[in-house]
Amino acid sequence: MPKPNGSPEAAAPTSDLTEITVVGADRTGIVAEVTGLLFEHGVNIEDIEQTVRDGVFRMTLLADTTPIDDADDRWEAEDEAEPADLAGDATTRAAFRERLADIGDELGVDVRVRFPDERDEGVAVLVTKEDHCLRALLDEDLDAEIRVVVGNHPDLESVAREHDVPFYDIGDDSGTPDEERLLDLLDEYDIDLVVLARYMRILSPDVVFRYAGRIINIHPSLLPAFPGAQAYRQAVEEGVRVAGVTAHYVTTDLDQGPILTQRAFDVPPEATVEDVKDRGQPLEADALVEAVRVHLAGDATVRRGSVEVTGDHQFGMPDEASAANPDAPVDAPPADD
Repeated sequence: MPKPNGSPEAAAPTSDLTEITVVGADRTGIVAEVTGLLFEHGVNIEDIEQTVRDGVFRMTLLADTTPIDDADDRWEAEDEAEPADLAGDATTRAAFRERLADIGDELGVDVRVRFPDERDEGVAVLVTKEDHCLRALLDEDLDAEIRVVVGNHPDLESVAREHDVPFYDIGDDSGTPDEERLLDLLDEYDIDLVVLARYMRILSPDVVFRYAGRIINIHPSLLPAFPGAQAYRQAVEEGVRVAGVTAHYVTTDLDQGPILTQRAFDVPPEATVEDVKDRGQPLEADALVEAVRVHLAGDATVRRGSVEVTGDHQFGMPDEASAANPDAPVDAPPADD
């Protein structure tokens, strides 16, 4: 149940640009040091976003690294012994990463580089105790590999094992997760997309900032209505006649991130919370799987806090439900002057 706020921190990287992410304790000089290095090596910054949350600084740069790529190609063609600087300011990828890592060490921040051809779309699924979304994901033929399932309780280990997917319990006795261990696992399994399949913990900025635009959550309401805990109970207490579920990108604000897919269902008179939950859970799984497919297909782009979508996907109601809505009357067009 993490939260997005429609801010640029949820934006997914443009496919032909290199993504450079800087995360760490906020301090002066970070932006100048990193952008200065890019300037030295002829890297053109196409977009830059910065934010600070709870003392954690995050900067994401989208850059044209053509000089680095060209130098890397020449080094490979010439079979150089060391990936060192070549003619002029041209630097190979390995040397470029090393320079950025050195700056990160000096500033006490984590600097990561993702070149476009290195995005491998490995998926991690985070879970707590409910298994319906996890089973739906594991049963689907996705355009990516689910490489690991991570829980803050051990309850769903057997489900992951049924599908020969490694499972790790990173929670203590109360379910509080060890996020340093989580980040280590995401690195170990080379994860590009994190899916929260009813993971009942709020992710810290340390995690969200490192995977901006690459964490998808499912929430049991038609956001922005009923954010936070007990969304089905909130819907029943408010007497809604139509409820639903929402799959969205995660940011550091609870349940307010850019929306990917939604599903809706009728709430019968006198419905209990369990009745609503029974109707909602299948749609949670359906909406989450569809949102993952949309992301993996590259058909979602976050702009100004909302998702622009393309491709053949069901983002909202099915065609039959949409066709059942009346199309008249509507306001008359304004009269000509």
